[in-house]
Amino acid sequence: MDLTTTYMGLKLKNPVVASASTMTYKLDGVRRLEDAGVSAIILHSLFEEQLTHEALELHYLTTQGTESFAEALSYFPEADEYNLGPEEYLKFIRKAKQATRIPIVASLNGFTSGGWVEYAKNMQDAGADALELNIYYLATDPDLPGSEVEKNYVDVLKAVKSQVNIPVAIKLGPFFSNMANMACRLDEAGANALVLFNRFYQPDLDLENLVVWPHVELSSSAELRLPLRWIAILHGRLKCSLAATTGVHTAQDVLKVMMSGADVAMMCSAIYRNGPDHVQKVVTDIEAWMEENEYSSLSQMKGSMSQKSVAEPGAYERANYMKTLQSFRTVI
Repeated sequence: MDLTTTYMGLKLKNPVVASASTMTYKLDGVRRLEDAGVSAIILHSLFEEQLTHEALELHYLTTQGTESFAEALSYFPEADEYNLGPEEYLKFIRKAKQATRIPIVASLNGFTSGGWVEYAKNMQDAGADALELNIYYLATDPDLPGSEVEKNYVDVLKAVKSQVNIPVAIKLGPFFSNMANMACRLDEAGANALVLFNRFYQPDLDLENLVVWPHVELSSSAELRLPLRWIAILHGRLKCSLAATTGVHTAQDVLKVMMSGADVAMMCSAIYRNGPDHVQKVVTDIEAWMEENEYSSLSQMKGSMSQKSVAEPGAYERANYMKTLQSFRTVI
């Protein structure tokens, strides 16, 4: 049974990749993930703020007014809560490469087009096999047009690509007015992969203590539908690889995104919930399903359920809206 796949030019033994998580903060976690069967590991992100030495400015901006609104004090992290400094991060890349035999993907998190992007070359020199650019940005300025936000994504990607020769993936959120156009623009700008989609953590309100707090909810398989839909729409239209993230929990989830056209499926919440050994179960279940359904390789199924391959392409667009509504029945 051939489970191999190619992602950004990297040949992987199976399609299950470990997303950035607290498991990838430490060398022991990286080793456990490899032993569990993942084919590649995305390291936790190094943040723009850490690289531009803006800690004092960040502290100033995030504490103004807190003497009047004490509930705001605990919302933003202190600088010393960031996981690793720049030099420690590079050392960690080297150690992770020495300790494993699978691709190690470093991660940069930021949004501006500043000098921090030059650090990508240091990650390459430290031994990273590829780089994931994690754009985490919430546009709240009503005077900032969407076109400027989109342009900045492209500019940051180009700036990073100018620094490195290793593949660069860009991890996106789904909040664009035309996701297909944005994907094509990033593909043309040199992205080696699009990771769909970034699961932005949303703040919650603690009504007992009257504070805004970042409450983490693990994903479920139901959340897979958004990346699955867009991967199916984009498959065959782009040169770059496609990765599914958010909602990947079971072998069925992996099989679905592969059939929609993904090259890999990235897993995080399922590992938190079930432990690293869950990966091996998923891989075993994939093999069992393929044998039962007479598939000898993943390449046979890849893209077989994409928009360009299904009998009813409109099922991925508005034509499916009425059918979905009509299929629902209440208990009343």
